[in-house]
Amino acid sequence: MSKGLCTFWLDGRCFGIDVTDVQEVVQYQRLTAVPLARPVVSGLLNLRGQILTALDLRRRMELVDRPEGQDPMNIVIRTDDGPVSLLVDRIGDVVEVEPDSFEAPPDTLTGVARDFITGAYKLEGYLLLELDTRRVLAGLATSQI
Repeated sequence: MSKGLCTFWLDGRCFGIDVTDVQEVVQYQRLTAVPLARPVVSGLLNLRGQILTALDLRRRMELVDRPEGQDPMNIVIRTDDGPVSLLVDRIGDVVEVEPDSFEAPPDTLTGVARDFITGAYKLEGYLLLELDTRRVLAGLATSQI
């Protein structure tokens, strides 16, 4: 049975999140800084009256910071503690992937990012890395952010 992944780009790589974890995708909005927060926390986002924590996936995955002047996009995901916004470079499409095309994470993927990837799908023209949002958020309980 195929699975739907919401795709996005981060530092030139394509990632996907299970569509059942995604609440919505929104354009970049100005964030309110959180004094003394971890560097991965870019700030707080007011989404129609609901305050969400915005986490920069580049920083969480220990990638270089986004180039100056390039606004990120928000992928709002559902968690047990409520919605959280993940900041990404740009949004892709929702794609259907087949279980038989699933492979282990590539050996070329190193560092912290490798810990967050469950595997990869070879699609036409690019490699899609499936991101486990639970692993990304592990150790970042909203009460500790």
